[in-house]
Amino acid sequence: CIHLGVEPKIILLFSGKRKSGKDYVTDLIHKRLGPDVCCILRLLKQQYAQDHGLDFEELLGAGEYKEKYLADMIQWGEKQREKDPGFFCLVAIKAAQQPIWIVSDTGRLSDLQWFWREYPSQSRCVRVEASEETRRERGWEFTTGIDDAESECGLDQGVDFDWIMKNEVDGSQLEEQLATGLLSIAKEKAKED
Repeated sequence: CIHLGVEPKIILLFSGKRKSGKDYVTDLIHKRLGPDVCCILRLLKQQYAQDHGLDFEELLGAGEYKEKYLADMIQWGEKQREKDPGFFCLVAIKAAQQPIWIVSDTGRLSDLQWFWREYPSQSRCVRVEASEETRRERGWEFTTGIDDAESECGLDQGVDFDWIMKNEVDGSQLEEQLATGLLSIAKEKAKED
């Protein structure tokens, strides 16, 4: 196991389709738990922004800025992973000091496998789902080379998710799922010695 700082109590590995609301859900959890208890680790966007001189905060948004760079970011990420499948995982965890790590963008089985191998007892898989209708309302439309790439489809099958979060327009189901499951378990884990 790689120990770079604080050993995490729980690692929440988020995946989901484009415009399903992964960043929204992970930001919401982060706000509820607080920055002293948890941190959000972003596998691809932060390093891509840094290496390409881009605005990281804009890449996190749901607007045109991210969409403009998305295809190139995916290609660049694939090239990095070909050299070293764990590259983004290692970079992401370097600054993590909190007991709860939220990884907002695990899109490939190799990402999950890295965390399962390095942190087997702490890793939990969370899938964020939204209907195509909801995703369209958020600005999604199918784009060849993006929506059919491994980064979007690599975890559609073969993964037993610990939680599946429904993130539809009204948000009521998401709130209930957070309140009765994931947040309470994360809070319990954070208190463990």
